[in-house]
Amino acid sequence: MYRKEIEEYIEAHKQEMLDDICTLCRINSEKMSYKEGMPFGPGAFEALTEALTMAESYGFSINNYDNYVGTMDLNDKETQLDILAHLDVVPAGEGWKETEPFNPVVKNGKIFGRGTSDDKGPAVAALYALRAVKELNIPLSKNVRLILGTDEECGSSDIAHYYSVEKEAPMTFSPDGAFPVVNTEKGSLAGHFTTEFELSDKLPKIVTLEAGLKVNVVPGKVSAVVAGLEEAVLTKVAAEVSVSTGIRYEIQMEGNHAKITAIGEGAHASTPDEGNNALTGLLFYLLKLPLADCPQVTMLRRLQDLIPHGDTKGKALGIAMGDEISGNLTLAFSLLKVTDTDLVGTFDSRCPICSNEENVLMVVKKNMEDKGFTLHNDSMRPPHHVDGDSEFVKTLLNAYESYTGRKGECISMGGGTYVHDLKNGVAFGASMPETDNRMHGADEFAVVEELVVSAKIFAQVIVDLCS
Repeated sequence: MYRKEIEEYIEAHKQEMLDDICTLCRINSEKMSYKEGMPFGPGAFEALTEALTMAESYGFSINNYDNYVGTMDLNDKETQLDILAHLDVVPAGEGWKETEPFNPVVKNGKIFGRGTSDDKGPAVAALYALRAVKELNIPLSKNVRLILGTDEECGSSDIAHYYSVEKEAPMTFSPDGAFPVVNTEKGSLAGHFTTEFELSDKLPKIVTLEAGLKVNVVPGKVSAVVAGLEEAVLTKVAAEVSVSTGIRYEIQMEGNHAKITAIGEGAHASTPDEGNNALTGLLFYLLKLPLADCPQVTMLRRLQDLIPHGDTKGKALGIAMGDEISGNLTLAFSLLKVTDTDLVGTFDSRCPICSNEENVLMVVKKNMEDKGFTLHNDSMRPPHHVDGDSEFVKTLLNAYESYTGRKGECISMGGGTYVHDLKNGVAFGASMPETDNRMHGADEFAVVEELVVSAKIFAQVIVDLCS
């Protein structure tokens, strides 16, 4: 029903949609320091203001929830469907080649830039789905609300604020995953651990090490400073270690000190195998150097025993597991700071349906404690699952099959979305199953035609669920 009209509308507005995506992606909306009236900083505030202005110019009724969340409604009827997307982004990071992070460009059928796939591109595709239904005057008996948040990447306090005053819609999807339908999201444990040790002035030594961008980003480039080693030694070990790790090591001498930079490949923490962790690669290199024996080095060796380079399944921590529905547990060591007297680190683990606090949290706590580390977590986020045979999910799959000619099926993912804690919430789009958007990494992109077909699918779903 209305497929021909929907397809013609989206095709006619394709360039306008891309222009709107670029407008939002030029804004650096990573979380910044609080300012009055800007709970997540000026970047997120600017992106939300721009998006709401955009929606209002298209004739939608908008609402701003204290600059945490913005909404736009298709009509004033009872809401049947919520579409949850977000405007905040992870930090740009390094290693961009196709364009500057906040200078989006369209080339070779792709749109490159931070936020193009996660999640500004899909958010605008959803907005254009609402526009299509509205401007085609397709009659609906229920309302659809597009909800745009600004803190998804740093804990989703924005959406918690929204649901403290609004109730869940009967059905919700977030265009922040992949097609066909993600009805299962793994649980998670952002393991924060520390230890202390005695000061040592022995040389050679590690002077400083502070690595990582965010807990949910596999580090692609990190550095440390060492003292007391000759460049020839550093270079020789780098050449040897690079072969086994796949990490490139750059050495910059400054007198008795040397800055060691490890260059791997960043990735989303939910898919650590798609990257090459520069942090674990740096530790592997440092511990191959002839460093003086001291408490700091002892604890780093113990840490490497627990999370060695290449172990993305949690084997060494004793938590490797998996199930048929949600797949294997994943582990990404994402943040580490080492000083002369202490160490602070964080890893990101995505945990399958078979996981729980007893077989993950308590095991990690004990195994880290045995090595002299304190895990500060008292709980973990449980996994999320929605019945794949529900009419809601079937409707989404039917629309996907109709517009793509592909088989629709339910899938699982490690990334958590806004719908994780919603009773009837799934992730739906906006990329095809085989597409790696380099989400959270350098040269993030969205395939233009995938955004276009997403807008069509979303519009069809609105019609099918709300007519």
